[in-house]
Formats: sequence, C-alpha cells, structure tokens
Amino acid sequence: MMNDPLMTPFTLKDLTLRNRIVSTSHEPAYSEDGLPKDRYRAYHVAKARGGVGLTMIGGSALVSRESAPAFGNLQLWKEESEPLLRRLATEVHDEGAAVMIQLTHLGHRTSNYVDDWLPAISVDNVREPAHRAFAKAAEEWDLDRVLGDFVRAAQMCQAAGLDGIELNLYGHFLDAFWTPYWNHRDDEYGGTYENRVRYPLRVIRAIREAVGPGFVVGARMTFDELREGGLETGEALRIADDITVAGIDFISLIKGSIATDADLARAIPPMSTPTAPHLEFAGEVKRKLSVPVMHAARITDVETARHAIAEGLLDLVGMTRALMADPELPNKVRTGQTDRIRPCVGASMCIDGIYQSGAAYCIHNPSTGRELELPHQVARTGTPKRIAVVGAGPAGLESARVLAERGHDVQLFEAADKVGGQLSLASLAPRRRDLRGIIDWRVEELARLGVPISLNAYVDADELRAQSWDVVIVATGGTPAAPRIPGADLVLDTWDVLSGARRPGGHVMVYDDHGGNQTLDAVEALVTHGAKVELVTPERGISPDVGGITAAGYFHELAKHGVTVTILRRLRAVTRSGRGVEVELGIDGFDFRESRTFDAVVAEMGTEPVTELYDELVPLSTNHGTVDLAALLAGQPQEVARNDAGSFRLYRVGDAVSSRNVHAAILDAARLCRAV
Repeated sequence: MMNDPLMTPFTLKDLTLRNRIVSTSHEPAYSEDGLPKDRYRAYHVAKARGGVGLTMIGGSALVSRESAPAFGNLQLWKEESEPLLRRLATEVHDEGAAVMIQLTHLGHRTSNYVDDWLPAISVDNVREPAHRAFAKAAEEWDLDRVLGDFVRAAQMCQAAGLDGIELNLYGHFLDAFWTPYWNHRDDEYGGTYENRVRYPLRVIRAIREAVGPGFVVGARMTFDELREGGLETGEALRIADDITVAGIDFISLIKGSIATDADLARAIPPMSTPTAPHLEFAGEVKRKLSVPVMHAARITDVETARHAIAEGLLDLVGMTRALMADPELPNKVRTGQTDRIRPCVGASMCIDGIYQSGAAYCIHNPSTGRELELPHQVARTGTPKRIAVVGAGPAGLESARVLAERGHDVQLFEAADKVGGQLSLASLAPRRRDLRGIIDWRVEELARLGVPISLNAYVDADELRAQSWDVVIVATGGTPAAPRIPGADLVLDTWDVLSGARRPGGHVMVYDDHGGNQTLDAVEALVTHGAKVELVTPERGISPDVGGITAAGYFHELAKHGVTVTILRRLRAVTRSGRGVEVELGIDGFDFRESRTFDAVVAEMGTEPVTELYDELVPLSTNHGTVDLAALLAGQPQEVARNDAGSFRLYRVGDAVSSRNVHAAILDAARLCRAV
C-alpha cells in the first residue's frame, strides 16, 4: 500500500505529515468548562492512534471572552488551556500524528444569552439567523482588543507544542469584514476591497510576526458564499493571494456559507446529497493558489479521497465525518482492509447532536466521544459463553457483533426474512437510503466473525431454554404505537406509508407526536404520490428531533409541495363521517376544540416495545432481566442474581426497551455486551 496516494507523506512548511488524510477543524463539544480535558484529548488521540496524518482540534476555538461559546467551543482566553493543550499535543505526537488548532472570534455567530451575556460584536449591526444573536458594530477599541487576543492565543498554542494554527475565515468575525454580505460600514473598514480586507490582514500580519516564520498558520475560507450579495470566487481568489502574502501557509477550502441551516447543509452536505459535491470546484481553485489546499465536504469513502489526491485536486483530503465513524480508517487503508471501514452514512448526528444532545455523536459508532468509557477496540474475554441474540435490528446486530468480537459463541435469530428491523424500513425513504450502510457493515462483520444468522426464525421461550444458552439478549424492537384516543382504529401509521402498504390520497392529515424523521419521510412519500398533506403536531415547532442540517432538505420539499403545517394541536378523537374522517383537535392546557375533515389520517407516535418473548423469559432467567445500571455505565460485568432456579442471564436492548433512536439502540448494545 506504500504506492497508495493517500498514504504518501506531505511536507507543509517544515512539518512532514505521514499521509494525506486529515481530520479537519470541527467542534465536537467535548470540552469541559471550555477546556480540552480528558474527553477532548481522548477523542483526538484515538484518531492519531488510528493513523490520521493530521488532526485539527478546537473547531472555532475562541480567543476572546465576549465571543460566547455557541456550541461547546474551547475558550482559549483561559490560562488553564495551555497545559491541557500541551498534554494533548504530546499524546497525539506520540501516536505519530500532527495536531493543529483552529482559532476564531465568532462575531455574530453566537447567542446573546449564554456564558457571560456580553454583547456580541460583528462588522456591523447584524443578526445571524442560526444562533440568533443581535451584534453591535465593532468599535476601534474592540478591534484592538480582539487583535491582541488572537496574538496571545496563537502564541499560547505555539508554546503548547501544537504544530500550527488555522484561522476561521468563513462565517465568523474576521471574514465578516471582507464579505459584502455583512459589511456595510462607511468608515476605513467598509466599502472598497482595500477597506474590507484591512482589518483581517492586520490580524494575520500581527499573528505571523508574533509566532515567527517557522510556525504553520493556515486559513479556512470560502471561495463562493453561494448567496446574493455574498463573496464570489473572483474576489475570494484575490483575498487568498493577499492573506498568503500576509503569512498564511495553507488553505482549507470551503464552498458556501453558514448563516442558516440551509446554507450549512450546502457547505456540510448530509445524506441524500452527492458524494464530494465541491471537490471539482476545490480542484479548480487549487490550481490558482500558491499554497497547499485541503478540503472536506462529504468525502466519506476511500476511493473518492484517493482520487482527490491522485488527480491533484487536493494536497490534503479532509475525511472528518468518516473518521468519526471509524478513526481506524487510515490504518485500514494502510493495511489493505478498506472493506472493513465502518462507513459514514451522512446522518449528520455528529453536527446536529451538538445542539440536540450537547455533543457530537456518530449515529452508529457509540465509541466516538466516549473513548474513555467505550474504547474503539473491543477487548477479548477470558471466559467465552454461548449467547443467543433475538432480533436483527440495529441493537441486535450490534449486540451480536460486539459479543463475537469479545470471543463468545453467538447465534442471531430474526423472525423476518431479512435483517435490519426499522432501519430497513427507514432506508426505503430516498432521503435516508444511506442508512442501509449501518446494516450492511454489521452483516459483513458478522460474516467475518463467523456468526450464524437464522432468518424466518421465530424462537420461543421453551426453545431457547432447551438450547442451554448462557445469555439471551432480546432485541425484538417495537411496533408502531397508536394514539390513545377514541377512533384510533381509523388511524394509519407511518410504517404503512413508508412500506407502501397504504398510500392514501386526497386530503391527508399526518399527525406527529414523535418529532423524528419518520413523519417527514411519510409526508414526503405521500406528496410524491399526489396527496395533499397537512402536518399537525402538538409541539410549538415541527420535527424537534430532526437537526437543522437534515431538516433543511425536508422543509424545502414541504414548501415545494404546498404542505400546510399546523402546530400546537393535539389529536383528541377520530370518527368516520359521510365526508371522510373527522378529527377533533385541541390545545394542551386549554378547553379549545376544533373539528376538521380529511380523507385519511396518518399518525407517528413512536413505537411500543415487543416484549412477549422477554416477558416469557424473565421467570426462567437468573437475573429476572435486571440490569445493574451502575455496572453498565462503569463497563463492569452484570452480576445481579435474583433466581437460583434460572438457567441463563437475560437482557433486552434497543426499542425492545422503549422507543428511541438508532444511536441509542446501538449504544445500549455496546455498553451491555462489552462487559459480558
């Protein structure tokens, strides 16, 4: 594999990287008190151990106190940062990788109501839609202070032993000066090109002077904001030339802008979008630049990354989300095991999770962000057991995989004629077809591990007891929950729609009391087949569990097909009438009622766990299904004994416990089975 373009070294100034694969700057929100403590360090050390050439930390690491952390940012104005950065750099270097950090002042891209509640500043009196801060126009004393903060932060990073820094120059404070989209000043920093670049160039020159000629200083910037009145490629190239002269050593290239969810989804494309949509554009820009170029935007597979390097489109290829799915990706490339790479499916939980769960998570790698308690490598057991796993949805597949990696003798039973459970249904939606990769990777791993999968196998309690298993894992999933209202038998569920079993036409009400992708998938399926849809929810907004990047595409489809959205309405009753189906709606906490008539009603209420087998097995088990939660979270074996007459230990995972998402199901399995 030494001839693989991805594995060739690359020299950036005086720094030689062992290969061309980069985890580009991003903020996973793993900081504690704004500092890169153990969790943060473990995340990046895992990537270094996995063979990456360069890992970049601190996506949007803050240099100034009034730049409020909007998404778990590191706060480098804190003096405690330096020793923590030094330890992180040392451990990453010990694993053979280089490490840099991205510095920024968020400017308007923050909230007015977090951290110290200091006024946000920007180039002008502006408001960014995504984080909703109203910013004041920076005054001269603000500019002097922020410049000093950048210089101090850069010097601290150099002193801590980092290999370089990168300045965030897209969507934040510094680049707000040079883009005509935000800059409407009429002083020496506004109007002409020379005025608009004056302050960012002043900062870059000051940083370069402070850190000296040998330290690597890069810039992440957009070369087309893709919005009316925004920065275009011609002027961006001129800026790139000017910042290179001022002291920039490399450019991490972006296409697009990030002020809205829809903008962000174009810059960081989610599933259902083409692979590497900006790669050719990046190659065209690279030919016009005099410094090395890296780029990351849905470059998730090795073949595309290899093409980018082999064809000279990039010098370094960013595979950030792919490395979150599998930090061992570079090592697997190097050793010829690319078929074993856990795929990034583009679900964007890594980005959306920051705002919904408070941290970035990979939809199907539970170890990412949890390296301290769930290492990426599964430890072998010294006491192999015979274990039955019942149900081959995501929780069952992961249970079987982890148990087999541990060295146990595992058999997987599935009542249906194929594996995948609800994921197979979800992947029928064109927008979410890539979810199939979660299933396929696990099936391939189970084949490698020699785990037999019995399909069309409806096992009962007596059969399992007769087979003398040491442990039984029940992962039987769930079935659609029905609304608990009069007339519930008249209501269809989203599984009916997504599977194609029922596709009602005419005027259809889709009622969402779940908040996930399922409702939006059903709506999209219905309108595609000609139905007129009204989406109704008791929430004060639609689909609260669908992150902004993913939701943007759905919302465009809703608008395109004229879907009516009604919020703050709870479904109270359904009756059949001569005109169709009549529904009664109310508002929580009030006596308001209204009646509406539709041709059909579809409801998404989550799932009800399928527990018949589990319930039958409980009295036969040694632990009565009990899980010691403290032991579970500590990664310790389950030792609770409640039934001396029992013949096996029993557990259930995933939606067989309660209705949750894919990540929760896989996390259930990983936590439990790593200690069996």
